[in-house]
Order: sequence, then structure tokens, then C-alpha cells
Amino acid sequence: MSEPPGAVALAEAPPAVPPPRHRLTAQRVQPLPRPGRWIATAVVLVLAAQFVHGLVTNPFYQWDRFGYWFLRPTILDGLLITLEVTAWSAVLGLLGGILLALARLSRSPVLRAASWTYVWALRSVPLIVVLLFLYNFSALYKTLSVGIPFGPAFFSFDESRLATDMAIAVIGLSLNEAAYAAEVVRGGILSVDQGQHEAASALGLPKGYQFRRIVFPQALRSITPNYVNQLIGLVKSTSLVFYVSLLDLFGTAQSMGSTYPGDIVPLLLVVTVWYLILTSLVSVIQFYVERYYARGATRSLPPTPLQKLRTGLRDLRERARREAAV
Repeated sequence: MSEPPGAVALAEAPPAVPPPRHRLTAQRVQPLPRPGRWIATAVVLVLAAQFVHGLVTNPFYQWDRFGYWFLRPTILDGLLITLEVTAWSAVLGLLGGILLALARLSRSPVLRAASWTYVWALRSVPLIVVLLFLYNFSALYKTLSVGIPFGPAFFSFDESRLATDMAIAVIGLSLNEAAYAAEVVRGGILSVDQGQHEAASALGLPKGYQFRRIVFPQALRSITPNYVNQLIGLVKSTSLVFYVSLLDLFGTAQSMGSTYPGDIVPLLLVVTVWYLILTSLVSVIQFYVERYYARGATRSLPPTPLQKLRTGLRDLRERARREAAV
């Protein structure tokens, strides 16, 4: 059987020689130049350095007197009063805010109207006015009684004996805090998906159980950061109780400044540093509370500051190793 013409020529043709392989070399990708970022960073660093230099070298700050006053027993006593007022006001304000939020979301028009009126009034009146009004409350009502409206009283008591400086401060701050906490709690409850309410109702769960076990735990994810902001504001608002004769941290520093007029600036620095410490502690607590309630809502929990530090150090070592290899 004869082969087709050209078959022998194709069979005897030499194989094709592959092109020579070029050696692959690693090339580093250069980032885009960002001069604006570098200029802004340099300006911030210069301003920060000038600020720190002024704090350290300016004799007007009297850092030796700052060290003398920072841990004095009088300052620490005022700090304890600040912490006590803050703790009581935070707890009572949050409980009052929850009740006001539930009343605002109630189907009763009377409860809704009463809650709205309270929130509107307390958010409109400055806190210092509320405190001064409560401080002079005994001038308006000598005695308080509980009984039938327009009828006989079951028992009465002298208001001036119960209205101590601590009680006035806690009541005034709690009333003011409850008005703001009510809106925070209401917003957190409304942020829960409506399907959660419908699923709980379909299971026949009681309303109270739905709120405690299903709605409120999910609402806390939204309530926590907003209420912690309120709590930080509450810590600073305690400085106003000085005007109702309660010597808290600020009041003690103000009193000592009147006695030692040359130490006014160091005493103000002492108050500033203590408030910075208190608000920083509240922020740390906020982070861990948010991290706790983030379980089940995110794929992975937010890293803690220690975990961020470890990750940053590990990335820095790996980057240095890659730079050395190149």
C-alpha cells in the first residue's frame, strides 16, 4: 500500500527546538507615592513634639506640685465620691431608661405620652438646673406624703432630712441619665430584626421571656457602645455636683485651689489625669463587653489589644525577614 506523498518528509523532519527559557527574577512592586500623607504625618509629629516639649519644660505647670497632690488623701476621698455617684447614677439611670423605653414602645397611649414627655423635658433642661432645683426642693415642699390624691395621706416625711447632698446628686444625675438612656435602649430594641419577634411569638413564648432571652440580648450589641458614650459623659458630669455642696474629685480640687491659690494649675492637671484614667477604664470595659456580645454575630471575634500587639510584632518580623532575603 503506497504512502501519501510528503509522509516520509514529515516523518524525517527534525523536532522543533523550544525557545530558551528566560530566568524569572523576583521584582518588588513599588507602592504609589503619597506625598500628602507624608506631609500630614510630619505636621502631626511636629505638633505633638511641640506639645510634649511645652508640657515638660514649661515651669508654669509645676509638675512637682502635681506629684504632691496626685495621691493626697483629700483627692482620693473626692475620687471615691465621684466613683460612688457615677456607679449609682449609671445603674439607676439604665434601669430608668429601660422602663421609659418599654413605656415608649407600649401600646398604651398614656404610657407613651408620659415617657415622651419625660424624655423631652429632661433632655431640654440643663443638668445644672436640675441639680439646683433638687437642691432647693425643700423650699417648695417642706414635707412629702403618700396617700389618696385630694384625700387623706397614709404617711408623710420631712424632705430635708432625706435630701442629703449625696442623695440629691444621685437623684439628679439618674433622672437626667434615664432620659438619654431611654432613647439608647429604644434604638437598640428597634434594631432587632422583626423576624425575631415573630419567631418568638410563633413559639408561644411569653412577652417577658421574649424580651429577657431573645430581644434584649441582641439589642445589647447596639446599646452597649452608645450607652458607654453616655457613661463617659456621666463620669464627667459628676463635676457638677460641686454646686450642690458635694465635694467630689473636681469639688475637692476646687476647694484646695481656694486654699492654695498657687497650686490651681497643678490641681487642675490632677483632675484632668484622673478623669482620663476613669474614662480609659470605661473604654476598656466597653471593648470587652462589645466583644462578648459579638459572639454569634461575626465570623471571628475582634482581636484584643494584646493579640493586636502580637500580630503587629509578627508581621514586623516577617517583613524584616523578607527585606533581608531580597
